[in-house]
Amino acid sequence: MQITIDIDSATPLFSQLVMQIKQAVERGLIQPGDPLPSIRQLANDLDMNNKTVAKAYRLLERDSVIETKGYRGTFIHPDARANCTVDLNAWVKKQLNETISAFRKAGVTDSEIRIAFADVLNQSTGGSHD
Repeated sequence: MQITIDIDSATPLFSQLVMQIKQAVERGLIQPGDPLPSIRQLANDLDMNNKTVAKAYRLLERDSVIETKGYRGTFIHPDARANCTVDLNAWVKKQLNETISAFRKAGVTDSEIRIAFADVLNQSTGGSHD
């Protein structure tokens, strides 16, 4: 599997990494059970920050595309191919679009929506969730 990161792309580096690993799984270039490099090794190979690779791995694990087996390493999840089509970002955007449309119909301004969103997000997470 060849991963190529474009540092000049508008797409965040962690997103590029997630997309490329999912594409490799979908194309059968990597199979369930195949090992992945450690976070440190992949970060070194791609000349990236460890935290960026760790974030990509967390998202892939959340989506059950990869699984971490403690000290033994990180592997492609048995259901990875089916799980590659899960797009939580698209679902979140759809939900937000529907909610924002309802707010606008009720006469709420975009500024009020932004302020309320930030307030609720900060209250529910106690700050940053990443």
